Amino acid sequence: MERFPDGIAVARGIWEKQRPRYTPDWIRRVTIPPSTGQPRDVTYLIVDDEAALTWVANLAAITLHIWYSHVPTLDVPDVILFDLDPGERCPLARLARVALAFRDELAEIGLRAYVKTTGGMGMHVVVPLAPKYDYDVAKGVAELVAHRLSRVLPDDTTLERAIARRPDDRVYLDWVQVGKGKTYVAPFSVRARDGAPVSMPLGWDAVDAMRRKRSKETTAEMKRWTIRNVPGLVAEHGDPWLAEGWKRQTLESPLKRARAVWEH
Repeated sequence: MERFPDGIAVARGIWEKQRPRYTPDWIRRVTIPPSTGQPRDVTYLIVDDEAALTWVANLAAITLHIWYSHVPTLDVPDVILFDLDPGERCPLARLARVALAFRDELAEIGLRAYVKTTGGMGMHVVVPLAPKYDYDVAKGVAELVAHRLSRVLPDDTTLERAIARRPDDRVYLDWVQVGKGKTYVAPFSVRARDGAPVSMPLGWDAVDAMRRKRSKETTAEMKRWTIRNVPGLVAEHGDPWLAEGWKRQTLESPLKRARAVWEH
């Protein structure tokens, strides 16, 4: 939970994984042993209904960051996620071009990708997985795909993790965040920023429209989806990911095709 009990004007909110001591008994929870990187057991809240979500919101938890897996199969990731993080001088069209390249490269090997805004500057490209792979497999595939994209678009992307050495006009392809205990911003979660932008699932047609725009920066575009207009958009048009045909996918055939197509 990313909490801001004193408002978002405060320099930093509260990042809280451990459930508060005063959590009511009716909210589900799961305790994770320290083997996932924490120095002690962490008891997470399971926010899976409207009542729990309302209680968490009442804590001023504006943004919810979720695991890549869910109970009871915490060792089996639900998705592979690529965080496309544009530099400060990266134009919107470049970010969109990189996202579309992910879609096309993944489609070439038989995987369907989905996309959402982060609610900040960038985008998340997501590949839903069938419930049969561990985190090592998911992270290996993420690395394979990221390196492929860096070769396809060398002038638009970077794999440099150090911010100081990262070109500020390119898109950083962050695949390292795939792992047990890692989190990402939940779809439709509000961000603690001016205007309350939302991490919005998109159809690929929206990304293609961004590719044709001349905007020099991405933040203004990502602020189009906010707490004010997203409920109405979803009520009118539905969840874009469901409209795109959300599908959990296997990896054996795509990996075989990647070896045949990408290694030439």
